Amino acid sequence: MTDARVLLDTAIATTDEMGALGARLAAVLRAGDLVVLTGPLGAGKTTLTRGLGAALGARGQVSSPTFVLARTHPTTSGPDLVHVDAYRLSDPVELDDLDLDWDASVVVVEWGRGFVDGISDSVLDVEIVRATGADASAPDDDADPDDVPDEPRRVIVTGTGPRWADAVL
Repeated sequence: MTDARVLLDTAIATTDEMGALGARLAAVLRAGDLVVLTGPLGAGKTTLTRGLGAALGARGQVSSPTFVLARTHPTTSGPDLVHVDAYRLSDPVELDDLDLDWDASVVVVEWGRGFVDGISDSVLDVEIVRATGADASAPDDDADPDDVPDEPRRVIVTGTGPRWADAVL
């Protein structure tokens, strides 16, 4: 897909701002939308998804699905939120094996680049870039990735496909 366009390029300074960005994205999402989150460990992918889930009215705590691979969060109204973590997947076929409800849900896939190709003709790609040297302060394997200190991030949201051709964030 070559019809990608940047919809938003912004600086995020705090975890609260990252959650607010998730809520902002939720305002334009609808059933069938696919969101791919890319960024290093501790970048804020789950924090953004938590804000998105809160704005969609997702029931239950939105947390990283690293060990279960995917969680479906029913919402109080509107489409369910399906939160996927593709970090431990080795092949895109494994994502298909999860038997997700792509059409009736908002599907958010952390670490999804290269795994969602061909699933939808429209993708909202969210790349979170931590400041230079920030990876050194990433949590270790035993830490909760959401317990990282506030630090500046750059977030680039790119829409690809007909769904995002005229979108405004």
